[in-house]
Amino acid sequence: MQSLQTVDYLVFLAYFFLVAGYGYWVYNRKKKTETTTTDFFLAEGSLTWWAIGASLIASNISAEQFIGMSGNGFFVGIAVAAYEWIAAIALIIVAVFFMPIYLKNHIYTMPQFLKTRYNETVSMIMTIFWLFLYIFVNLTSILFLGALAINNLIGGGYFHLIMIGLAVFALIITIGGMKVIGYTDVLQVLVLIIGGLATTWLALTMVSEKFGMGQNVFAGFNLLMEKADDHFHMIMAKPTIDSSQDYINKYLLLPGIAMYAAGQWIVNLNYWGCNQYITQRALGADLNTARTGILFAGFLKLMMPIIVMLPGIAAYVLYQNGELQAQMAPDGKFLADNAYSAILTFLPTGLKGLSMAALTAAIVASLAGKANSISTIFTLDIYKKYFEKDADDRKLVWVGRLTIVASMLLAIALTWNDLLGIGGAGGFTFIQKYTGFISPGVFAMFLLGMFWKRTTGAAAVAGVLVGFVLSVFFNEYAPTVLGNETILYTAFPNGKGGYEIPFLICMGLAFGFTMLVMIVMSLFGPKVNPKAFELDAEMFKVKPAIMAMIVATVLILTAIYIKFW
Repeated sequence: MQSLQTVDYLVFLAYFFLVAGYGYWVYNRKKKTETTTTDFFLAEGSLTWWAIGASLIASNISAEQFIGMSGNGFFVGIAVAAYEWIAAIALIIVAVFFMPIYLKNHIYTMPQFLKTRYNETVSMIMTIFWLFLYIFVNLTSILFLGALAINNLIGGGYFHLIMIGLAVFALIITIGGMKVIGYTDVLQVLVLIIGGLATTWLALTMVSEKFGMGQNVFAGFNLLMEKADDHFHMIMAKPTIDSSQDYINKYLLLPGIAMYAAGQWIVNLNYWGCNQYITQRALGADLNTARTGILFAGFLKLMMPIIVMLPGIAAYVLYQNGELQAQMAPDGKFLADNAYSAILTFLPTGLKGLSMAALTAAIVASLAGKANSISTIFTLDIYKKYFEKDADDRKLVWVGRLTIVASMLLAIALTWNDLLGIGGAGGFTFIQKYTGFISPGVFAMFLLGMFWKRTTGAAAVAGVLVGFVLSVFFNEYAPTVLGNETILYTAFPNGKGGYEIPFLICMGLAFGFTMLVMIVMSLFGPKVNPKAFELDAEMFKVKPAIMAMIVATVLILTAIYIKFW
C-alpha cells in the first residue's frame, strides 16, 4: 500500500488538534463549577439531544464495523445491513419504553437497575461480568482492531506505537468526563461520516470507471446492483439440498426471514437498551431530550450501511472483474475483511489522511465510551458500595479517573502480544463469541424485570445461567444430541465436517426457553414482587415531534425493505 504523504499527516494532525482542543475547551468551561459524580459519569443535564445522538453513534461505530461489516458486505451483501437498520427500530423501542423506566427510577448504572429491581446478588454477578466483558473483550478488541487497521493503512511496522497513541488519545478525552466525551463525539461523528462518505464515493467511482461510465457515482451504484444482483437482497432463502457450501455459509451468518423472528431483535435491544456503554449517554438527561437524542441516533444508523457496507460490495464487484487481486490478499491469503483497506489503497493524497482520521475517530470514541463505562460501574457499584461508602464526590471522581487509566493500561498489556488471540479468531467473531452467549439471559432478565411485576430475583439469577447454558448447547451440541432437523431448528453443514444452527437462531431459541424458565419460577412467588417498578400509561406517551421522528424512521425503513426484499 502506498504510504501516507505529508498532506495526509497534516490532515490527520488537524483532526487531532481540533478534537483535543475542543475537548480541552469543554473541560475548562466545566471546571468553573464543582465536578460531581453525576456530572463526571453522566454529564447530568448538560448534553443536548444532538450530542447524545452523535455520542451514541460515535461509541457504536468502530474498527469492527468498518472492517467487519465491509467484509460481510463483500461476502454476503446488503443483508448484513439488518444489524444497522433494525437498530433504528430498536432505538425507537428503547426511547419510548425503556428510558422512562430508567429515568423515573433514577437509574445511573445497569448494576444499579438490577439491585433496585431484584437484589444485591443479581447486581454483583452482572457487575463482575460486565467489567470483565468491557475490559477483556471490548476494550482489547477495539484497541487491537484499531491499531491493526491504521497500521495497514500507513504501510505497516507501527502496530505497537499506534496502539499506545490510540490509548493516550482516548485517555485525553475520557478523563474529562462524560460531558467532554459527549461533545467531542459530535466532532468525531462528523469526521467519521465525512471520511466514510469519501471512501464510499471513491469506491463507487472506481466501479463506474471500470465499466467505462466515467467518474459517475450514481452509475457506479447502478452497476453494483447490475453486476452483483445477489448482493442486493435483504432476505436470504433457506438453503436446499442443491445449495453450494458458499451459500450455506452466508445463510449461517444471516438466516433469512427467520432471524427477524429470533436473534436480530435480541442482539439490538440488548445492545441498545441494556448496555451501560450505550444507555449511559442518555441517563443524565430529561426524558424528552433523551428520547430525541436516541431517535436522532436512529436516523444516523439508517445511513451507516452506506459508509461501512457499500465499499465492501464495490470491492466484490471490482474483485470479480479482475481488480484488487493483490489488495484482497496482501500477504498471499485472501480475506473478505481486506475489502475496506483494499479500497483505501486508491484514495488520493489528502483523502487518505482524512480516512485515517475517520478510522481514528471511530476507534477513539469507542475506547473513550468503554473506558468511561468501566469507570462508572467500578466506582459507583463496587468502590462506593464496598470500599468507601462515605466517599465524597471529589474522591469518587478521582477514583473514576484512576480506573480509566488502569483499565487502559491493562488493555494495552493484554493486546501487546495478542494474549487473548483476537487476531486468530478475528475481531468481530471474538466480540460475538463472548457477548452472544450471555445476551439471551441478560435481555430476558431486563425485559421481564421492567414489564412484569411478578418476576423474582431467583428467576433473574436462573435466567442468566440458563440463557448461557442454552446458548452453548444450541451453538455447540444440539445437532449432535437432537439431530439436524427438528421442529425447533434446521442445522446445516458448515464445510468443516460438522453441522451448525445459524447463530441468530440459537440466540432466539435460548431466549425463548430462558423466558419460559423465568416465568414458571416467578409464578411460585408473590403476584406482585415488592421490588417491581410502578408503571403507568403516561410514562410511555410521546410528544408530537417525537412521534414525527418515529413515523419518518419507520417509513424510510419500510421503503428500503420493499425495494431490496
